Amino acid sequence: MNFSFLLNKKCEYFKQSIMSWHLRDNKRSMPWKGIKDVYKIWLSEIILQQTRVEQGMAYYEKFIENFPTIQDLAKAQEKSVIKLWEGLGYYNRCRNLHHTAKYIVQTYNGHFPDTYEGLLALKGVGPYTAAAIASFGYNIPKPVIDGNVIRVLSRYFGISTPVDSSDGKKTLSALAENCLDLNEPGTYNQAIMDFGATICKPAGAKCTDCILNTHCKAYKSKRVDALPLISKKIVKKKRWFIIMIISCRQHYAIQMRQSGDVWAGLHSFPIKEQPSRKNWLEFLKNPEFINDEASYSEHEYCQQLTHQTIYARVLIKPIKKRSLFPEKAEWIHQRNLSAFAFPRLIRDVIIKEHLLSE
Repeated sequence: MNFSFLLNKKCEYFKQSIMSWHLRDNKRSMPWKGIKDVYKIWLSEIILQQTRVEQGMAYYEKFIENFPTIQDLAKAQEKSVIKLWEGLGYYNRCRNLHHTAKYIVQTYNGHFPDTYEGLLALKGVGPYTAAAIASFGYNIPKPVIDGNVIRVLSRYFGISTPVDSSDGKKTLSALAENCLDLNEPGTYNQAIMDFGATICKPAGAKCTDCILNTHCKAYKSKRVDALPLISKKIVKKKRWFIIMIISCRQHYAIQMRQSGDVWAGLHSFPIKEQPSRKNWLEFLKNPEFINDEASYSEHEYCQQLTHQTIYARVLIKPIKKRSLFPEKAEWIHQRNLSAFAFPRLIRDVIIKEHLLSE
């Protein structure tokens, strides 16, 4: 009995077990599950890039309510789309979403390409998203490989190669292809992702209740928490912001963040960035920005992003003439601030604490 035969047999058992679990025990409910409307599938997949299902669901429902068809999304103003996306982060996804909606309407008369290659060519659509749309929307036999799938396959097959390495990616890709249900690829893809999200979880995996535990190499070798292996560790950059709430007769100075940096395309109060925590703390004593009415918040704010951590203190500074400070600012009445899209740190924390409480 050769190795290839044994691997195929193991893959077949894995596939049948995952499908059986899905049909019998999978209770994970999502509004886009099982639908064949490719627009809604695409929308959900773009929202779920870098976003937990629990957070993304509310955004999906808001988008469907405001833009029930791709034509509605295509003809919307970009600022309206970004405002609806506010708080979800990774705003390039939003801009790509709007760009692709217009492209689909103009080029394909509102119909998505019905091939994996055609979907992959769309802006903002990578291999995972193209495979998801192709299998869910068109039943095209393409395996999805996301974090959940990587974790389940790594543990079950005991992959000892780092999954972010070239060899690791090749191994996972081959296993994903071998395990795919060619008759029901969409159902299988949903099943393995849900299995990873609810049973084979990153921490606290439900191994004793798992239907695969008798054949799972990680479980048998007590390596569940050690897999998948990752070779590259993300080193987060630390950044130190002074966020200046500058007001003049109930109008506030805001600026649009420029491309190429965090929060690009969103609005913010003017920011003075400092190179280190030491400089940041020294700046708080800067007489240039302090007068009898100005004050700093006592609270230190923090926002964790994928590749960086933002630390912020707030300077509240009333001025008598708008021309005094700052340059390139829009002066917006307090009651109209909600019409602009702000980063979550500013919208949910700073505006709420320092302006809505007034």
